[in-house]
Amino acid sequence: MKIVHTADWHLGKIIHNVYMTEDQEYVLRQFLDRLTDIHPDAVIIAGDLYDRAIPPKEAVTLLNDILTAMVQEMNIPVLAVTGNHDSPDRMDFGSGLLRRQHLYIQARLDPDLNAVVLKDEHGPVYFHLIPYLEPAEARVILGDEQISSHQEMMEAITNQIADKYDLDKDRHIFVGHAFLAGGMESESEERLSVIGGAPYVDASLFEAFTYTALGHLHQPQKVKHEHIRYSGSILKYSFSEANHQKSFTLIELDGRGVKQIEKIPLRPLRDVRVVEGFLNELLDPALASDDYLHLRLLDDGQIMDPIGKLRKNYPNILRLERMGRGGPSLKQLDQVKKRQQMSHLDLFSSFYEYMKNEEIPEKRKEMVAEVIQEMMEAERRK
Repeated sequence: MKIVHTADWHLGKIIHNVYMTEDQEYVLRQFLDRLTDIHPDAVIIAGDLYDRAIPPKEAVTLLNDILTAMVQEMNIPVLAVTGNHDSPDRMDFGSGLLRRQHLYIQARLDPDLNAVVLKDEHGPVYFHLIPYLEPAEARVILGDEQISSHQEMMEAITNQIADKYDLDKDRHIFVGHAFLAGGMESESEERLSVIGGAPYVDASLFEAFTYTALGHLHQPQKVKHEHIRYSGSILKYSFSEANHQKSFTLIELDGRGVKQIEKIPLRPLRDVRVVEGFLNELLDPALASDDYLHLRLLDDGQIMDPIGKLRKNYPNILRLERMGRGGPSLKQLDQVKKRQQMSHLDLFSSFYEYMKNEEIPEKRKEMVAEVIQEMMEAERRK
């Protein structure tokens, strides 16, 4: 069985006030072309199909077109889970009817943890579709009051799957959207949070599965084991990803398990790059490009209208930074980067300390954490 693993499409994404829909459609049409050559038996989409709970209509149309092409025109079963950016309510609409067309969208955790079963010449392959959810939701659905963190939630889920199915006897594919400890982050991922715990999940929970297809981290990577993988996003969604090679993953199973894993590269319509140099060098017409750029100017002193001059060569400048005199210091840049990596609660605590000149009391911190959690859950229900 040939299985394609992709994730983190983030349709409707906006980067520095630029809609990425044209770029997303380009790379997804390319993705369909690759599927035509590969002839996979199934396609996995491991969460974050959309970039936000209420996506723009262009994003909805694009997803509809791509899913229709795969399921109806190419007759490829598609198995998808929702991510932390998706709205479970919206993605769940019509899911029962769509399953008859072999489009399996798991937006809600099935309390019975029933697998989707596909077959090849070697027998059944079990797909365990686990959408992103908060530990508080899992505590109610699974009836387990001990769940208070992502680790405890995923441990309960994998233990119940192991109790229900013989993971040693058959081939089992786990599909989820989570943050594995040891995974490499980038700036475009929304950090997960939970009251009183950490968002991280230990990769050891997935060792028994034949293959684990994950979404959330945008860099293609394995975590501790070859068969536990993130496919990565289809496009670069921040300048921290400038050196990434975006791709999707092709897994080939034989009767015993994983026979081969291959990353298939995806070529963007416009790249996302960081370029630095002196103004006169960058104005060379031979360097002109419509890529999305973060330009770093090395010139000292005042420059009249640098962005106006540079846009003639680079129409898609998203960020212009002065690295010479008058530009931000390394300390300032480091502080900005640290803040980008802080959780919502940490950011509020930092703001509180700045305004009050004292640390936030633990009781108030707990109250703020509860409010943040309620707001995040309300956003996902929209």
